[in-house]
Amino acid sequence: MTPDRAAGLADTRRALADGEVSCRALVERTLARIEAAQPSLNAFRIVRAEAALAEADAADRELAAGVRRPLLGVPVAVKDDMDVAGEPTAFGCRGEFPPAAADSEAVRRLRAAGAVVVGKTNTCELGQWPFTEGPAFGVTRNPWHPGHTPGGSSGGSAAAVAAGLVPAALGSDGAGSVRIPAAWTHLIGIKPQRGRISTWPRGESFHGITVNGTLARTVADAALLLDAASGNHDRDPHRPPPLTVADWAGRDPGRLRIALALKPPFTAVPARLDPRIRARMVELAERLTALGHEVEEADPPYGQIGLAFLPRATAGIAERAREVPDPALLDPRTRETARLGRLLAGAPLRAARRAEAVLHRRIGAFLRSYDVVLAPTTAAPPPRIGALAGLGGPATERAVIAACPYAWPWNVLGWPGLNVPAGFVGPGLPVGAQLLGPAHGEPLLVSLAAQLEAELRWHERWPPRRTGADRPTG
Repeated sequence: MTPDRAAGLADTRRALADGEVSCRALVERTLARIEAAQPSLNAFRIVRAEAALAEADAADRELAAGVRRPLLGVPVAVKDDMDVAGEPTAFGCRGEFPPAAADSEAVRRLRAAGAVVVGKTNTCELGQWPFTEGPAFGVTRNPWHPGHTPGGSSGGSAAAVAAGLVPAALGSDGAGSVRIPAAWTHLIGIKPQRGRISTWPRGESFHGITVNGTLARTVADAALLLDAASGNHDRDPHRPPPLTVADWAGRDPGRLRIALALKPPFTAVPARLDPRIRARMVELAERLTALGHEVEEADPPYGQIGLAFLPRATAGIAERAREVPDPALLDPRTRETARLGRLLAGAPLRAARRAEAVLHRRIGAFLRSYDVVLAPTTAAPPPRIGALAGLGGPATERAVIAACPYAWPWNVLGWPGLNVPAGFVGPGLPVGAQLLGPAHGEPLLVSLAAQLEAELRWHERWPPRRTGADRPTG
């Protein structure tokens, strides 16, 4: 285990269980990496240094006593939209937020598995955008190219994992917010089935489109964290049947029928797939064909699926905006979206919820012809820092839709999706591909992604090492 970059989740767990390293030493190294990277990457909103060391000492005592839990002593990070007892949950906003009285259900389950939560990672304001910048915390940068965003809204979690600060992290995904930053930082990002990882104390985050998910360098690690965080609060409205997803990371997926879907879903704003990303997608499809799968171009019948998304997303923003200590401190774009959400929170929201069943039937019929959909995660590579943050509301929405038109339909459906690295474009900017499956299809997606990983070995490539002299000032 090298001190300057975190080992993987499974390797770290094994080293701790075998006594090769103490949890305290591991957490001390993790905190040192975070401190060294914070001026350049700014991945963390909160670092729990004192609490994490105390938890590490407790984990060492358990390990010495022969106790074994799935992630005992392993340091991880969580996004700052999740409650960690004793810490504020600011969700990218300015203002004085009170400390959370209790852990969210996902964090509680991580702790029950033995994980040490070293900190909370940065996210854009209320998770709205595919960049992680804002007046509350500054700019979070991409470890591959610090002049570019790591994506969003789980950009802090993605930057922390991609840079090797922690082996894995939790994020949340309401319109691609795990998969997009995973694509733009060369990671695995799993958006699981709705309800797989509880969002409690919000039983339906953003009216059911937002789920909690995992980011890691390997498929096995992302699945391991998914299993550790999975489960439900007694009052959760969505309770999918339990799965042990990590078991599928080494299983042969069999010969699959895969739809290569390159056409973006219809939106009011035109979106064009970058030809360089299209080329990476075709290469990935060819690799899948060489592995024995049947791949053909076919697009899911999304229709006007945006009408089932917009009311849920904006009504969710309106609800969250009412809860901040001082709404006047919110970005003007957030206030605009909240106003729209209040307008759509009645009949349009109810119609959007009803439309989900129709979409399940229509796209479910498509998935009777195909096992998996392969689609770009984004239409463009990661933008430069500030390219979207300085725009007004309508211009921001146009830019976001143009760059990221592919991820959000699976949030409407509530079905699982998984980002895999698809290579690099231009000056070494990472891009990704989505594997999208039917309800409760995480095992199949994990199995297929692991098969690709064994061929492409994407986890062996790291961002370039940078010195203090390389740190951007803009």
